Amino acid sequence: MMDRTGKGSDLMSRSDKDPRPANAEVAQSADVLLRVEGLTKAFRVGGRPFVAVDHVSFEIERGSTFGVVGESGSGKSTLSRCILCLIPPDAGRVLFDGTVLSAQSPRALRQMRRRLQVVLQDPHGSLNRRLSVAEIISAPLSAHRVGNKVDRTRRVRELLELVGMSESFAARLPRDLSGGQAQRVAIARALALEPDFVVLDEAVSALDVSVRAQILNLLRRLQDELHLTYLFITHDLSVARYMSHQLAVMYRGQFLETGPRSVLFADPAHPYTRSLMSAIPVAGRTPRVGRSPMVVGGGDESESLQITGCRYRARCEIGHDLAECQQVDPGPTSLTPRHTVHCHHPELRSAGATRKEQ
Repeated sequence: MMDRTGKGSDLMSRSDKDPRPANAEVAQSADVLLRVEGLTKAFRVGGRPFVAVDHVSFEIERGSTFGVVGESGSGKSTLSRCILCLIPPDAGRVLFDGTVLSAQSPRALRQMRRRLQVVLQDPHGSLNRRLSVAEIISAPLSAHRVGNKVDRTRRVRELLELVGMSESFAARLPRDLSGGQAQRVAIARALALEPDFVVLDEAVSALDVSVRAQILNLLRRLQDELHLTYLFITHDLSVARYMSHQLAVMYRGQFLETGPRSVLFADPAHPYTRSLMSAIPVAGRTPRVGRSPMVVGGGDESESLQITGCRYRARCEIGHDLAECQQVDPGPTSLTPRHTVHCHHPELRSAGATRKEQ
């Protein structure tokens, strides 16, 4: 099924271009809808503390998309659950539209949740198999006592049309839906209460490539029409590039680099970001002779237990040779007002690439 823009697989044909127009970059002076300050969350694994989110701070401007990219286990989903108050952080705070969420009473937080919604990775797993599409989409309206039965039925029709589905889908069960259709239903449900902010947690990673492009185009159209703000979590840099205005690269609970999408793709400053960028396949581009992508993997169990120095040093083409990287965990360095990197020597990025070519 195509979305209403008719751009079924447009994403895949534009992978070698800057995919968003220049005026899509959100100005620094725009209002901030969500601010995260020093967010930290740790668990105990095998009797040892495991820090899943480590003093993460960032802000998302109203109407923009903030992308978070990283490997599985880097802390992306834990971060989103803390932001949505599904689990309590150990430190730090989340401010939504100037309000500290953790300071709210349960009743006030329940009302606030109408403005914050989430779309999860598994489209079928997130839907109740025993309910019809109409019942699934109207469930948030019933839970918050919005409208009567007639109002909810009308709202379900509106939402189905909004996500590119006909009214005939209302009576179907989840088992009758394809993956793309099920995710459209999940998106419609998330929009039922007219939220301002939506967390998209790997929302397209379980879909086929062509369907993935349709859903991404749908999400961008909905953002433009409804003035939505997104936190877009993914492990796919190509998808993050297509969707994001600001982008953060997460590794072992920390943002190693944060900045405008165009900057990170044009001149990545952290070795991990460069490793991820070098692994992106580009159609029609022949790899340069004598140069191969940097290895993204290579960590081992001892790396997960390291407590001193840079957390990325064991996999870094520069830091494993430098005493400072071995002994001191780097703090954030601002390269520009909106571009931050956790690295002792971001200026050595060219030297690192040169060393690999020799």
